[in-house]
Amino acid sequence: MANSVLLVEDEPLLRETLAELLTEEGFEVVQAENGAEGRERLLDRAFDLVLTDIRMPEMEGTELLHHAQTIAPQTPVVIMTAFGTVDSAVEAMRRGAVDYLLKPVQFEDVLVRVNRAIEFGMLRREQRTFTEQLAESGTFHNLIGESPIMLKLFETVRMLSSVRSSVLIVGDSGTGKELFARAIHYNGVTRAKPFVAVNCGAIPENLIESELFGHRRGAFTGAVRDRVGYFEAANGGTLFLDEISTLPHPVQSSLLRVLEERVVIPVGDTRPREVDVRIIAATNQDLRDLHKEGKFREDLMYRLDVVRLELPPLRQRRHDIPLLIHHFLDSYSKQMNKRPLGVTDAAMRAMLNHDWRGNVRELENVIERAVIFTDGRAIDVSDLPFETTADDVDSEDLKQALHQYERQHIIHSLRRHNYDKAETSKHLGIGISSLYRKLDDLGVPKNIEEQDEVNGRRW
Repeated sequence: MANSVLLVEDEPLLRETLAELLTEEGFEVVQAENGAEGRERLLDRAFDLVLTDIRMPEMEGTELLHHAQTIAPQTPVVIMTAFGTVDSAVEAMRRGAVDYLLKPVQFEDVLVRVNRAIEFGMLRREQRTFTEQLAESGTFHNLIGESPIMLKLFETVRMLSSVRSSVLIVGDSGTGKELFARAIHYNGVTRAKPFVAVNCGAIPENLIESELFGHRRGAFTGAVRDRVGYFEAANGGTLFLDEISTLPHPVQSSLLRVLEERVVIPVGDTRPREVDVRIIAATNQDLRDLHKEGKFREDLMYRLDVVRLELPPLRQRRHDIPLLIHHFLDSYSKQMNKRPLGVTDAAMRAMLNHDWRGNVRELENVIERAVIFTDGRAIDVSDLPFETTADDVDSEDLKQALHQYERQHIIHSLRRHNYDKAETSKHLGIGISSLYRKLDDLGVPKNIEEQDEVNGRRW
């Protein structure tokens, strides 16, 4: 389907010329001769772009911009202005216009800016969809969470989707560093290109340069053929360097050179090869501390640490534990063709109180083990591989977490029973009036079936 442009210009010759140019380039063009008419067209239908002059009778472009932001807030607006009124265009940019064109316009410049603005609008709509789905489901590209700290991280991931900047992910083992790296890659501009994950700590020191940059046949004993390194394998996409803190100093120097010059030289070769790779590095240690100890280069640290994501340990986001439990229960129940009835209150309290030193990975293992040994009954304390301890969680936190667990449990039951409330209440062991009351108290959307249909969550 052709992208649609609302062209608002009071000079008939320029308007017709621009409309003809855009139509020839495959755009669907709707013309308006002033801002008031442009506003009416916006009320009539949706557009992919508004291209408007600033100085017009009846309603100026800045006022039309204001109306566009109210009527169609996701539609980008590009302003056209004469050279002498550049200040007006700058002010329009401050108010939300995505770009401006100076008159007399250059046709090639028009096409470049129109295409760029439409691409920006598409990206903005995709980002809004991601955020809405996140708020409704508590999931974001296999990342699970509804706690404020996680929502803030998801928003950062969303913002990274339109750029290729280097990212440093810091977090304890088991917090999901690779999952975040994949979310950044697959929700961003690199999604159609390779994602290559490398555990730097698992590669022998004498092979790291060969693994990263490749080698030529005969470069060393055992190099029986040419080999492409991870950088070239990830060309155009993302290279995820886990445990970056384990890199030896000589390799740190080589990596810095690659990041600065955007070329790699395979071991045993002299010819540089261009690479265009986004680097996402991860570590469970603070690189700043390692630099002070002389173990990590400061210049490389700054190259990697353009944007930092600090992942919290699970004990700092206990409100997400019920959501994670439901996610892993569903996943492993389907894998094993089992269907546990849920988790008892005692088991939920035990898991909320547990320290989770292995973080989300430990919780996942606990649920997988419990699904194996339960069949047709809820997971109880006896199914957990750790001893329960005295409460070490604030009672209000526990109450909120249990509230969240109950909400998720009811939502999952509704989905399993095709949104049939009578069947759901029977499964839950409560009356249908009690179910309606709980739906109200727990804030479950009345149109959850429609929301699930839109978001592809219907089972």
